[in-house]
Amino acid sequence: MSRFTGSQWKVSRRLGYSVSESGKELNRRPYAPGQHGQKRSKLSEYGTQLQEKQRVRFTYGVNERQFRKTFNEAKKMAGKQGANFLFLLESRLDNLVYRSGFARTRQQARQLVNHGHVLLDGKKASIPSIRVKPGQVISIKENSKNLQVIKDALEAVVSRLEYIAFDDNTLQSTYVRLPERSEILPEIKENLIVELYNK
Repeated sequence: MSRFTGSQWKVSRRLGYSVSESGKELNRRPYAPGQHGQKRSKLSEYGTQLQEKQRVRFTYGVNERQFRKTFNEAKKMAGKQGANFLFLLESRLDNLVYRSGFARTRQQARQLVNHGHVLLDGKKASIPSIRVKPGQVISIKENSKNLQVIKDALEAVVSRLEYIAFDDNTLQSTYVRLPERSEILPEIKENLIVELYNK
């Protein structure tokens, strides 16, 4: 299954959750798209679990195969499977480029990585799904620092999460540690995803 390239706003309205984490999608029309969007019936237990899964999948922009593979990796780790799963998704290179403030959206971050503008520990990294380890440094290629999209994104940053250390002088971001559960996606109930896959 290929990556979804449709309207993120429609997806957010259908799921009742801002997949861009900005909340803009639901400001004007906080109901599902389509003729019957405002008359939706109550979801079944399975429907609720599936919706929670889709919220996370579309937030991180991964396809079904990547999602399942990451979930199975989390199963082998010590600790809570649901939380570990979110930590693995949060450790993706495209997500950390977005969290560092080099891009305004995860889609934009993915494009920067794909086009070779991002360095990981000083080496070119062009695969968005690379798993970044704590201690690794993310930066922008020297001749890419003048790109307007990167400048605009950095100017728009209000604050960064505590597990990312950013140096404003060198424009380098260090992935200090794995995030804590309270730091990411507070509205997501990952236990529903675990229940869905463990049926």
